[in-house]
Amino acid sequence: MNYLAANIRFLRKEKELTQDELALKLSVNRSMIGAYEEGRAVPRIGVLQALSVFFNKSIDDLINLELSSGIPGVVDFKGMDIRVVTTVVDKDERELITIVPVKASAGYLNGYGDREYIGQLSRFSLPVPELGNERTRRVFQIRGDSMLPVQPGSYILCEYLQNWTELADGETYILLTQNDGIVYKRVYNHIARDKKLTLSSDNPDYTPYTVPINDVREIWKAIGVISFDLGHKENPQLHELVDMVMEMRKELDDLKKGRNMKKGRDD
Repeated sequence: MNYLAANIRFLRKEKELTQDELALKLSVNRSMIGAYEEGRAVPRIGVLQALSVFFNKSIDDLINLELSSGIPGVVDFKGMDIRVVTTVVDKDERELITIVPVKASAGYLNGYGDREYIGQLSRFSLPVPELGNERTRRVFQIRGDSMLPVQPGSYILCEYLQNWTELADGETYILLTQNDGIVYKRVYNHIARDKKLTLSSDNPDYTPYTVPINDVREIWKAIGVISFDLGHKENPQLHELVDMVMEMRKELDDLKKGRNMKKGRDD
């Protein structure tokens, strides 16, 4: 039996959305939502993918599982089946790197699977031989001081992580989460044990916390930092260290002079 119509209706109501609101989020006509829910029309593949991303359900589950029954299906803990990365290419079909600035981070949570939304973001190419062309990359601007010494406003260059089980403990990643949006953290992988990730900050003022894997929408492995903070501000601790070294040097010079004078008198 095909449960698609009933599942669209159930998931829409579960999110407390009207048909108009869901249509707006999927960029389709409101009448189409009614047709989908009544089984009078079948969503095209693009709409089906958008439904999959928006409701965080695999296409297979949307069609074949009666989600309203509460019987859990097979959850995609690898992140490989239900997430379709939207990319932009140049005239030569080479993939461009999309930039997600802080001002766009709120919209990214709803638009990350929308080709039109991604197409409106700035993008560029980075002709660095070490990067190659075999991976999808994106740049995210971060805010806050939780990952100092990486400064707020820095841009994190990332590679898309297709298989979440390949997360390396202690490495840094950009995660798109349902509750917190875009976050930049060190990640510890507990997917196999309890289907969660632990997110840790480099700034000790911030306490590590866990997120369930089904709260995560995308994971990007950090491979570089682009920053325009050249560190011109004076560092008082550095000045103190320089003063200490200079003082020690002076004391050593005085000690050496004293020894030479004593040796001269002895001679």
